[in-house]
Formats: sequence, C-alpha cells, structure tokens
Amino acid sequence: MNEKVKAVVTHPFTQSPEEIFKAWLDPEIVKKWMFPNGDVGRIEIDPRVGGSFSFVDHRDGMAIDHRGDYLEIGYPHRIVFTWGIPEDSPDKDRVEINIAPTDSGSKLTLTVEMDPNWADYIQPTEKAWSMMLNSMDEVLNQ
Repeated sequence: MNEKVKAVVTHPFTQSPEEIFKAWLDPEIVKKWMFPNGDVGRIEIDPRVGGSFSFVDHRDGMAIDHRGDYLEIGYPHRIVFTWGIPEDSPDKDRVEINIAPTDSGSKLTLTVEMDPNWADYIQPTEKAWSMMLNSMDEVLNQ
C-alpha cells in the first residue's frame, strides 16, 4: 500500500477555538475567506458526519467545484474531511483541522494527506492553504 504524503500548515488566531471552528462550517463566513484569489460562486455545506460540501470557485474563466465529505466533526477542536475536484481527478485528499486553545486565542494545524503521486504538490498545497488561513484571519478580524 502506498504511503500517503502530507502537507502541514499551522496558523495562530486571536479568536477562540469555537469561533475558528464556526468559520469552517458557516457558509456565509466560508464564502468570505475560502478562495482569496478567486470568486466564490456557490457554497453548500451539510456540516455533519456523513454530510458533504461543494465550493465553486470561479477562476481564469472556469468554474472549479471543490467537493468533500465530512468524516469527523468534533466541536470545537477537530474537523476531518475529504477534498477533491471530481472533474479533474478521482483522487481525494484527506484534510484534518485541529484547533488548540492558546493563551492568546487558538492555534490551527491543518494536515493534508495526499496520494504519493501528488508529492510534487506538497509545497503549492501548503502555500494555498496558508493563503486561505491568512484570508480567514483577516475576515475574522474585521
């Protein structure tokens, strides 16, 4: 069996774990931060284990549908979901969000497990998620 490769990003927030957790599952908040370089066309979220999501990002004249299924939802510290673009590839990444309280707010650790065939994409994946977490931070600080 192929060993998964991992991209890992951490980000400090001044908000509580509860506020960070909500920012992942509330469609109105997600719409503001998810694709900072694109135009979010549609966000559908069924935030329960077994539920799914669809985020359509309009970029470079294309509509890209990011889809996934929620595997774990542990309020307010953990969310695990699949992440993929079915039109481009049958592969799905596994994304883990862990939110720990800190003296100044929260620390979020995001881990993306990918098929080893995508190993060359670890750095771009970390960069993209870092941009999105920075965007989330800006939205939550408004």
